Amino acid sequence: MKNNFKYYILIWAVLFIAWCSIVFIVRPIMPAYEIRYDARFWVSFLFIVATFIGNLLSAYIAFKAENNKKMFLNMPLITISWVTLIIMLIAGSRMMLIPDFPAWITAIICIVIFAFNVIAIVKVVWATSLVESVDEKVKTKTSFIKSMQIEAESIMNKAKNEDIKSECKKVYDAIRYSDPMSNDSLSEIETTISVNMEELSVAVKTKNIDKVKELGGEIVIQIIERNNKCKVLK
Repeated sequence: MKNNFKYYILIWAVLFIAWCSIVFIVRPIMPAYEIRYDARFWVSFLFIVATFIGNLLSAYIAFKAENNKKMFLNMPLITISWVTLIIMLIAGSRMMLIPDFPAWITAIICIVIFAFNVIAIVKVVWATSLVESVDEKVKTKTSFIKSMQIEAESIMNKAKNEDIKSECKKVYDAIRYSDPMSNDSLSEIETTISVNMEELSVAVKTKNIDKVKELGGEIVIQIIERNNKCKVLK
């Protein structure tokens, strides 16, 4: 992601230099044009520069994403900043070319465009943070079943006896198709399941088929009980 930002900076720098060249080199030599570096000119110039910088900062936030999902959520930052930059360039450059255009109107127009940009970017960042917060909560609430599923699969793979493997598969299937969401109210039964899973692992290692059947049956019943409680809590 960060490597892509390097190329973005290069494109940004070329565009910024090109625009500055047009303003300070091409514009002064335009035929029948009177140069005036007045308040109207500098207000437009400074707001366009600020929008260019805002575009670069938006891209930096988007490209520093740790994964593709976050990058996708941050993409509106780049889109909004480019739309605002184009609007500011058109409006600002136009006002820079009108010598007698009132400076106070120039300031109002530039402030409105820039404010729209800032508000839109804040809304995108806020929305992204909310989505990430929800994702984090979901990960936390599904961590128990995911960890149990991994453990059940590991125990099943360690089973050498076909009867033991068959019992372990019943446990694995029960966990695999159980409700993934957890809840604080389920902590007691989930703790019991975790303890029984540890005991099941020991029973499989010692090839104690009777213990495996006993623990496997208990775990399956507990998983069903947990699923029923999950339905009530929703």
